[in-house]
Amino acid sequence: MHVAVCFNEVPPHLIRGEEADRISEEGAAHEARQAAAALEGTGHAVSLVALRDDLPAFIHVLQGLQADAVFNLCEGFWGDSHHEPHVAAVLELLGLPFTGSDLLTLALTQRKPLTKILLEQHHLSTPSWMVVRRGERELSLARLSFPLIVKPAREDASLGIHLDNVVHTAEAAAEQILRVHQNYRQDALVEEFIAGREFNVPVLGDDPPQVLPISEIRFDPAMPTPIVTYAGKWDEHSEEYLGTPPRCPADLTSTEERVLTRAAVQAVRLCGCRDYARVDIRMRHGIPYILEVNANPDISPEAGFARCARVHGLSYPDLIDTLLRQAAS
Repeated sequence: MHVAVCFNEVPPHLIRGEEADRISEEGAAHEARQAAAALEGTGHAVSLVALRDDLPAFIHVLQGLQADAVFNLCEGFWGDSHHEPHVAAVLELLGLPFTGSDLLTLALTQRKPLTKILLEQHHLSTPSWMVVRRGERELSLARLSFPLIVKPAREDASLGIHLDNVVHTAEAAAEQILRVHQNYRQDALVEEFIAGREFNVPVLGDDPPQVLPISEIRFDPAMPTPIVTYAGKWDEHSEEYLGTPPRCPADLTSTEERVLTRAAVQAVRLCGCRDYARVDIRMRHGIPYILEVNANPDISPEAGFARCARVHGLSYPDLIDTLLRQAAS
């Protein structure tokens, strides 16, 4: 099969966010090279296609290749992650089969408040929350219970998440909300902080969805706040990274595994996730609180999804080949 592996390049200057955000933004190229090597290793012909600032040129290259399918690793357009769904829309309009979720699912899961509304309407637990819009002057957190966590309402990859995002006073909350408004130029999502064990639940395939071995984030007791920060996810030399090692498979009772599996499968079905997804959940008093539905999580060899697949007995090349064949079928 001839496969176009598509990824987005990053401009010299990000349009919003913090300078350290380049670590994850530039990860798409690395992820694409690894996927391309895996596909070549399983017998496919591969063309790497970079999406830069010229969309017509990108379309022209894809049309000229006449590839059988696209392995879509585009997480935005020229530094703007909000355009991730639009790239999927372009591929759909070109009539190209592609891996991962479609534009509607990507748009939904990128907007965390909308995802939470959908989960609540279907009786799936998610932390109590509110949105503070840009320019909103009056701040009332009365209906939420401290501690709270403040995060950008439309980002993934833990962008904008630091240890001090977990707050215990209204003053600290206001400070973090302002930082989100200023740095990320978007609304702030304020959630009740759920103290409990944190799990990454990887889901493979659609009919039916298959939950791979569940991974748990093992927080170092010395960490001042048990959360996965941006540095904890992307900076391998940081104390936060070293303080959040994953354990896969997680140490779970059969009941706990069943509860997590059920919540994750319901969530990916509700959101319309396709081919692969990851659901992040905190468990408190036996209740699975869904933190996020990641429709197109990182699938580089060293990332959590691939790690869980290996525990399941699926090598990285086999995982990538499986995702491709699902998309092309």
